[in-house]
Amino acid sequence: MAQVTLETRENRRAWGFVTPALLWTVAFFVIPFVVMAAISLATRKGRDIVMAWNLDNYITFFEKAHLLKGLFVSLEITFTVTIISVILAYPLAWIIAERVPQKWQRMALILAILPFWTSYVVRSYSWLLVLAKNGVINNALLHVGLIAEPLELASTRTATVIGFVHFFVMLLTLTIYANLVQMPPNYRRAAADLGANGFQVFWHVVLPLTLPGIMVGAFLTFVLCIGDYITPQILGGNNELALPQVIMLQLGRRADFPMAATLSIILMVVVTLAYIACARWLKMERT
Repeated sequence: MAQVTLETRENRRAWGFVTPALLWTVAFFVIPFVVMAAISLATRKGRDIVMAWNLDNYITFFEKAHLLKGLFVSLEITFTVTIISVILAYPLAWIIAERVPQKWQRMALILAILPFWTSYVVRSYSWLLVLAKNGVINNALLHVGLIAEPLELASTRTATVIGFVHFFVMLLTLTIYANLVQMPPNYRRAAADLGANGFQVFWHVVLPLTLPGIMVGAFLTFVLCIGDYITPQILGGNNELALPQVIMLQLGRRADFPMAATLSIILMVVVTLAYIACARWLKMERT
C-alpha cells in the first residue's frame, strides 16, 4: 500500500512538471495548427471565408505554376545554402577544435557567433549595402581591374544565398565543433596504428562520428532557411519569390487566408519530411 502511494505521488509530481509544457504546446502549437488546417479547407468568396471543407486550395496550388514555383525556389535556395554552409563550417569547426589551443577555443567560438549578436534585419541590410552596385565588393573588383562594370549582385538569388550562408555557417560550426571535441582521440590513434593514413582516418573514423553534428546543424539550417521571409525579401527583392514571400502576398495583397493557410501547411509537410529523412542521425545525437 505504501509502495502504491509512493508511486502515485511520483506520478503526480511528474505530471506537475510536464503539464505546463503540454498546455503551452497545445495552446500555441496544436490549436493554431488545427485552426490553420481547417482554414486551408475553406474557400474565399469575395471578402468572406466559407468553410467548404474541400481540397480545392491544394489542387489550385499544384495547378498554378507561380505557386508551385515558390516551393521549388525555396527548396533550391535551402539545399544550396545547406550544402555550402556544411562545406564551409566543417573546416572552421575542425580548426577551432584541433588547431586552436584549448584555452583560446572559447574565445574563438565567441568570435564565430558574433553575427548572432546583431539584428537579423540589420545583417540583411548590411549585405544589401555590401552587394550593391556601388558596394564594397563591386568597388574592390573595379579598383583591381577584374571587372569593367559593376556586377548585379543585389536583389538576386546569389545575394539571398550569401546572406543565409553568413548566418548558418556559424550555427553549423557550433554543432560540428561539439561533436569533434567529444570524440575520444584514441579512435584516431587506433586507426593510425592499424595502418590508416590521414584521409582514411578522417573518412572512416572522424566523419562518421561527427555525422550526427552535421545532420543536426543541417536540419536546423533547413528549417530556418526554408521558412525565412526577411532575407529573401531584402536581399532577393521580388525578382524571384520564395514560398514564404508567396504566403505573405496571399495575406497582404489578396487577403486570401485559405490559400495562405494551405501554403503554410505544405511548408510544414516539407519540414516534416526533412525531419523524417534526418531522424536517424538526430536520434544518434540525442543518445
